[in-house]
Amino acid sequence: MFEYPKWKLGLVVVLIVLAALYSLPNAFPEQPAIQISASRGATIDAALEGRVEGTLKGKEIPYFGVKRTEDRLMVRFDDADLQLKASTALKEDLGQNYIVALNLASTVPGWLSAIHARPVTKGLDLQGGVHFLMEVDQVAARTKLEERYVTEVYQILRTAKIAYRSVTPTRDGLSIQLITNADRDKALTELAEKSPDLLVEEAVSSDTLLLARIKPEKIAEAQKHTIEQNVTTLRNRVSELGVAEPIIAQQGQTRIVVQLPGVQDTAAAKKILGATATLEYRAVNDTANAEEAATTGRVPPDSKLYYEKNGRPVLLKKEVIATGDQLVDATSGYDQQSGTPMVSVRLDSVGGSRMLDFTSENVGRPMAVVYIERIPEFKMVDGKEVRSSKETQTVISVATIRGVFSNQFQTTGLESSTYAKDLALLLRAGSLAVPVDIIEERIIGPSLGADNIKRGMEATVIGFVLICVFVVIYYRLVGVVAVVGLMVNLLLLLAVLSALGATLTMPGIAGIVLTLGMAVDANVLIAERIREEIRSGNSPVNSLRAGYEKAWGTILDANLTTLFAAVAMFAFGAGPVKGFAVTLLTGILTSMFSAVMVTQMIMSLIYGNRRKVTSISV
Repeated sequence: MFEYPKWKLGLVVVLIVLAALYSLPNAFPEQPAIQISASRGATIDAALEGRVEGTLKGKEIPYFGVKRTEDRLMVRFDDADLQLKASTALKEDLGQNYIVALNLASTVPGWLSAIHARPVTKGLDLQGGVHFLMEVDQVAARTKLEERYVTEVYQILRTAKIAYRSVTPTRDGLSIQLITNADRDKALTELAEKSPDLLVEEAVSSDTLLLARIKPEKIAEAQKHTIEQNVTTLRNRVSELGVAEPIIAQQGQTRIVVQLPGVQDTAAAKKILGATATLEYRAVNDTANAEEAATTGRVPPDSKLYYEKNGRPVLLKKEVIATGDQLVDATSGYDQQSGTPMVSVRLDSVGGSRMLDFTSENVGRPMAVVYIERIPEFKMVDGKEVRSSKETQTVISVATIRGVFSNQFQTTGLESSTYAKDLALLLRAGSLAVPVDIIEERIIGPSLGADNIKRGMEATVIGFVLICVFVVIYYRLVGVVAVVGLMVNLLLLLAVLSALGATLTMPGIAGIVLTLGMAVDANVLIAERIREEIRSGNSPVNSLRAGYEKAWGTILDANLTTLFAAVAMFAFGAGPVKGFAVTLLTGILTSMFSAVMVTQMIMSLIYGNRRKVTSISV
């Protein structure tokens, strides 16, 4: 008898049932939807839900499935045309306080979601999305570098107790105005020793003026670091916002490519990518009158005029104590004493050391928190999109230092919990080192993605049918069993890709088609081995058993070589190559399982219970 162990039978059945469950979400298509989220302190509440429904009814736009959560509102529509009409109407009605974004809402039943079953994530070429080419503002990078050296020169001169009039950035570097020739000579020595990245020389026009140029290699290094930091920040920001499988990579010396699958609203994507939000901690100049400075325009040379959210002027020192660049972590919550929203921050060792030094010397004096935000704006002028940006610097908190602290503390005075969450998100993701400008954008629409899916499915189905016809005609019953094994293989492959959260792309579909060919190859090896054993005079049952046992080694060797190639492509490839490698790697494993264990189980069910097997249909 050709028996199959009961534990193996149970294992195969359980795996097939699980595969069916975890591949089932792919049968539920996503629906066009609009996602509304709050911006700049606005709230998501019942009043907003009523306002949205009123707008849609007023415009006679049919909708269904309104769902409100703590931080967003989701409205579903029957088709993409209604979705676009609703988006235009809601943007006009809600204004700048809310982000209205096109989205795709899941229709997977709740019981499937409860067991974490989800559909395969589609890549940019299948789902559609947006492609951006960004240019890093190298002028801003140079300006930021010069400002850093201005602060460094200030500190060197003060530490060495050298009198000076001013330190200002110029077109070619820094201008350092000293008081006397002795100060000039001492400054030359100190700067040469303490700041070797500056090339300092005496000016011809004045005996007490020094001109400092930043070394070219230092500028190049800073520009390289700037674009690398921006790439990392964009990756973190997109990751925090939950965009699946984005592609963010440097292109050339000054450009960054960003591809966001599933994102249909370019305006929302631009706002996500281009917004720059960070914090600065500065000392308050409490020896001067801020109201008078705002009225007369006369600001002390070591200070800068800022405004609070209520419009009240505040004079802050130019020297920054700590910035968002030195932030390690940020979490939102509520202040235990006042109950108001706050952000708890943790600084790195450099920022913590600077904060410790400052608070140690300034207990009882005020310190301010400046919220800096640079928001890209896109307007249509004469049929053309005009890009600009708006930067706001607002004092969100002025508090008296009650004790000494270093790298862990709270920032309070935030206007809402949503505001605190958004700020914490951007701080965790990191601020852009310098602004970026979008110089090219392309929208890959869902229709193109649907066409790719259609072509890919046609290729898969045609390939599958041709394989099935061949093996059934040539190997008869064993061929039919092989076809069932192929179906189980597809089911397992889809379930594993769904469970892993892998992204399916066109190269991935090619990997699936290749997997089918390789899977039938294993079945061909088994069938031919069974035929060979029968020709050698073995009994049908022994031939069946020997066919599986002796073909296993050949199947393993053939698949291992491809497995190694797939691992190498996954480890060293990127983008389409990695997508192909994922499906190929998964397909090899599922093919070996289905070709050997599944088909062997079916053959045992057919021939295992017969008392006498006279022949095998092969």
